[in-house]
Amino acid sequence: MDKNKHSKQDEQRIRVLLGDWSTCQQDALAVRYEVFVCEQHVPPEIEADSEDASSLHAVAYDGQGVPVGTGRLLPDAHIGRMAVRAPYRGRGVGSRILMALVDEARTRKYPQVVLSAQVHARAFYEAHGFVAQGDVYLEAGIEHLAMSKALSA
Repeated sequence: MDKNKHSKQDEQRIRVLLGDWSTCQQDALAVRYEVFVCEQHVPPEIEADSEDASSLHAVAYDGQGVPVGTGRLLPDAHIGRMAVRAPYRGRGVGSRILMALVDEARTRKYPQVVLSAQVHARAFYEAHGFVAQGDVYLEAGIEHLAMSKALSA
């Protein structure tokens, strides 16, 4: 029971840091490598790309300062590389990251945000106001779906 109580305390202490690639690279890559390369078998040479340098990154940390999730906002209003380490899924970490990136997109006065969602995460994004568009397609061998969300000031 103490372990569960500790987890709930950590969950409440999740903080999301927004920053450029030089600030977030080490922690974002650690999470992305674990989730995309190790779990989902995405080739490491396509996981990191040239978009990282020009994107705003979000990294979520637990109560001990361990990076547990990440995502990025590209200059073209595309949200991507959303990843949460397995033990932290279902605890609101992804929601906090997504909301931070959407809020930043609003600040930048983007009329909408778009993303390429893994099909299994469709309901998560729909719960945050995203709408699916088009047909399912393969990206890095994983089924994806284009989704968008209109933003208001």
